[in-house]
Amino acid sequence: MLDLKGKTAVVTGGGSGIGKAVATVFARQGAAVHIIELNLENGQHVVDEIEAAGGIAYAHACDVSNQQQVSAVFDHIQTIDILVNNAGVAHVGKADTTSEEDFVRLFNINVKGVYNCLHAALPLMKSSGKGTILNMSSIGAVVGIADRFAYSMTKGAVHGMTLSVARDYIHDGIRCNSISPARVHTPFVDGFIAKNYPGKEAEMFDKLSKSQPIGRMGTPEEIANLILYLCSDEASFITGCDYPIDGGFIKLNN
Repeated sequence: MLDLKGKTAVVTGGGSGIGKAVATVFARQGAAVHIIELNLENGQHVVDEIEAAGGIAYAHACDVSNQQQVSAVFDHIQTIDILVNNAGVAHVGKADTTSEEDFVRLFNINVKGVYNCLHAALPLMKSSGKGTILNMSSIGAVVGIADRFAYSMTKGAVHGMTLSVARDYIHDGIRCNSISPARVHTPFVDGFIAKNYPGKEAEMFDKLSKSQPIGRMGTPEEIANLILYLCSDEASFITGCDYPIDGGFIKLNN
């Protein structure tokens, strides 16, 4: 079950948090994992951990918002069975408090970055007649979250791209799905709270944890296990779908 032996997987933002968990579980299940990271040191650290556990992994320094860099990395990899578009950034702000600079920055990473990887990976998948893509969306794509205007915008775009790719390449043997996590406890979250709520870290962590009806944040490993299933052959009948993994946030917060 969930065997990835013989498959080549690409995970963007695989140097920490959810991306690291995905890269690790993919390697454990037998895939050769290519980690695309802006911070090569972080990516290489994950590669070292995977190799120490007997897995196969590689790290590539790349800014996903730069199409030339993305194309060069994918041309080097050549064969791709699985693509996980995980790289992304967050932002706090409403429509009238979000600067143009921040709006464009989030668009370039969270939307254009996904497009760049799709643009590079799809021809490789089409040539082999198969492929699986998993895009990282968010509950922010389908529900209103306070002070997350630009972030929610980008994740709505990811949701739309997922449906378009699933429809356009279904006859090429390519599946495309997305998942929509609620809050997940990663080092990014800890840094985010420290930056935006200095002096109130414990209070904000508790508040954000309890915003999920289940009473806590998710773990990167829980997210990675769902991604593993959706990218495995066991999920071969699933495409064009978004899966909330949110501790009841969407359906039970009323």
